Amino acid sequence: MPNELLWIIFALVNFILFITCYKLFGRTGIFAWIAIATILANIQVMKQVTLFGIEATLGNIMYGTIFLATDSLSEKYGKSQANKAVFMGFFILAASIIIMQIALLFQPNSYDTAQPHLESIFGFYLRVAGASLVAYLVSQLLDVYIFHKIKKVLPSIKWLWIRNNVATILSQLLDTAIFVSIAFIGTMETSVLVSIFISTFLIKMMVAALDTPFVYLIGKIKPLNE
Repeated sequence: MPNELLWIIFALVNFILFITCYKLFGRTGIFAWIAIATILANIQVMKQVTLFGIEATLGNIMYGTIFLATDSLSEKYGKSQANKAVFMGFFILAASIIIMQIALLFQPNSYDTAQPHLESIFGFYLRVAGASLVAYLVSQLLDVYIFHKIKKVLPSIKWLWIRNNVATILSQLLDTAIFVSIAFIGTMETSVLVSIFISTFLIKMMVAALDTPFVYLIGKIKPLNE
């Protein structure tokens, strides 16, 4: 199966699972999804793929669903709940990084086969981990801020697609700029950095476009436990 077709299917699976999580658990389900996505996105980002002729990392879909989650919280439960989810995601990401870095320090015994694989996944440089944390926190808070600024001007549900897309596009632009700058400046040539920035941002915009119908769908769903 071509990567492009699999990527679209993968995106739809992510969105459907997010919707299902909300249907089953309501607002708590959105918070739980953010916890899942912050961890899995940072694992998936280790895998490099070619999509639509662009070199990209795999974690962009999972990471994009975090913006879908915070926009859904913003729309249905307000700014304070969305910001709470952002800080919760930041704590979970930081905690997972700290815990796994300590876990890697344990000396494996002669029967262990997991250590080299765990090191490949979680043994990233602190600079990259720091870039991920800073980019996540700043971009997510910006997403919530922009979403509510637009909502004050265009409060109607028919303008939800504008709130969602403008907030996501601008915050993802900042997210990509922060991550690439902190993680890679000084380690790569400028042309390579620009290429990484453009390709990453384009893939994120494709995810943002695909998630728009699901933002509307969240608004129409009544959770089982609320």
